[in-house]
Amino acid sequence: MIQQHLLTGIRVLDFTRVLAGPTCTRMFAECGAEVIKVESGPDGDMVRKISKFRGNDRSLYLIQQNLNKKSVCLDFRKPESIALLRELVAQCDVVVENFRPGVMAKLGLAYADCKAIKEDIVYCSISALGQSGELAAKPGYDFIAQAYSGVTSLIGERDEPPYLPLLGLGDVSTGVHAAFGIAAALLHRARTGLGQYLDIALLDCYYHYHEAAVHTCSGTRGAVKPTRSGRHFSYVCPAGVFRANGGSIVLIGFLHHWADLCAALGRPELVADPGWATDQVRLAKVDEVVGMIEAWLMTFPDIDSAIATLDGHGVPCAPILSVEQTLTHPHFIERGTVRTVHDRLAGDIQIPGMPIKGSTYPANNDYVAPLLGEHNAEVLSGLLGKSEGEIAALTASGVLMSAAS
Repeated sequence: MIQQHLLTGIRVLDFTRVLAGPTCTRMFAECGAEVIKVESGPDGDMVRKISKFRGNDRSLYLIQQNLNKKSVCLDFRKPESIALLRELVAQCDVVVENFRPGVMAKLGLAYADCKAIKEDIVYCSISALGQSGELAAKPGYDFIAQAYSGVTSLIGERDEPPYLPLLGLGDVSTGVHAAFGIAAALLHRARTGLGQYLDIALLDCYYHYHEAAVHTCSGTRGAVKPTRSGRHFSYVCPAGVFRANGGSIVLIGFLHHWADLCAALGRPELVADPGWATDQVRLAKVDEVVGMIEAWLMTFPDIDSAIATLDGHGVPCAPILSVEQTLTHPHFIERGTVRTVHDRLAGDIQIPGMPIKGSTYPANNDYVAPLLGEHNAEVLSGLLGKSEGEIAALTASGVLMSAAS
């Protein structure tokens, strides 16, 4: 039996750069789709200029987000480039872009333009604030969308300005939402023959992450105003980050977990004590609850022994690992959560693996990220039927570009 990956046979024309869009198209590439990364010359994706830690010109950021993609680099200022891109649209199932709203229209490659070329095209636009609405024209990044969404207002200590998480939470998760939307649109096309336009915004995704804040504020008509609560949850107790010998622990002891935590603490009488039995009464004296738990944690010589005792009583808990610790953690390695990839210029590096783990097709650690314009000739000859002479002329005239990294 010949194994086929989940998306074998799907071809994606990828106009994305940096993180949100490349996350989406990386998922397609790693699931077997042919992804053609279109880059604007002469420099290509702006991340090619950053994360160069190996003493050469190779961007580790680029590697992580662009495994198993093909790179075509063109000078977008030249009409010949746009003509080639329109030809490529006709050969693809999906177009993905994450330019500022309006850029693709100026290039003559908006959804309407592409639909005129290929009626059943699935076209996805990823942006910070959306393609419509009064904020659509603003320049946007992850943290801009996060700030508008109300999420930032919930992060940090109660009496200090909000904090920003130092990771691309919105970008990555928006890329995942976009990938799901595209996959659903492809399934819809298979059933109906119809294409689809998808407008995926970081703002909308961030707002969707509110577990309880929106309906709590609305349901109480504003009487409850969700805000920052520091290291601990504001609506259940105990739950949060607790100090221990040698570091900190995340521990959950609310609702039915309270009985397990009391058993671990050696305080089973607190389960039925009216002064301790419910989240509501514990929230009223959260400092006392936290103090009791942290004093108990400090009786252990280290975090591992505290975790072992909590695990033994079924209390949800975890040590707060550093990024460095995750690189060698056996659970991460066994599951491919941390993946070692072999880059031709940067050598072996570790990156986050794919969260999707299929039963019939394992992750491929031998996937590589493309050099700038590496696949110009392959794509133009294979898909568009361009001759060696035509490709040479396009290169000589500056329509096609490439670089050695």
